[in-house]
Amino acid sequence: MMKIAVLGTGMVGQALAGRLHELGHDVTVGTRDVAASLARMGQTPMGAPEFGSWYADHSEVAVATMPDAVADAELVVLATAGVASHAALELAGAASLSGTTILDISNPLDFSNGMPPSLAIVNTDSLGEHLQHAFPDAHVVKALNTVNANVMVHPAQLAGGDHTIFMAGNDEGAKQQVRELLESFGWRDILDLGDISAARGTEMYLPLWLRLFGTLQTPAFSIKVVR
Repeated sequence: MMKIAVLGTGMVGQALAGRLHELGHDVTVGTRDVAASLARMGQTPMGAPEFGSWYADHSEVAVATMPDAVADAELVVLATAGVASHAALELAGAASLSGTTILDISNPLDFSNGMPPSLAIVNTDSLGEHLQHAFPDAHVVKALNTVNANVMVHPAQLAGGDHTIFMAGNDEGAKQQVRELLESFGWRDILDLGDISAARGTEMYLPLWLRLFGTLQTPAFSIKVVR
């Protein structure tokens, strides 16, 4: 079992933190302001619990500032909104992230022109690459960003788990660490796309994901690569 920091208090961070604790890991949720996060009660406009309400049922998970959360973490899960990802890692501290695997779930969604969002980074770069360049001593692995939070942590809910999740990163050891974590969630078809530049492809899947969401009227779906 590992000591894991989950950065982000939204629906994705909640799902990952809860599942990781359920699997026996020592989990700390990192946030900018602990008191403010715990004070958020009720539901979000999307119907998900605010962090304070979620935490009332998950008080066995630790909560700390981002620097304290990552201080001795063996793995960091980046579950913030894409626009906040770089700032979150800066706040956590480059020195603490050195040599650490960062499982990057974030997507560079730009909501400035309304719905559906566009991508703020696209084509010749990706958020995953941007983060790896900004924190060169960390090991960024892009994964889980192509499915919704519940499917991330419980893939067997769809087709008995017979669907594909992708990962990309430069460090083979970090990718193996992430692979083992994904397998513990129940993922069976894990497709390694290569180095972190492959995050361009998985991030650019998001516009299609959003259209599928609109058509299917549910976020509980995935894709299967067949050959």
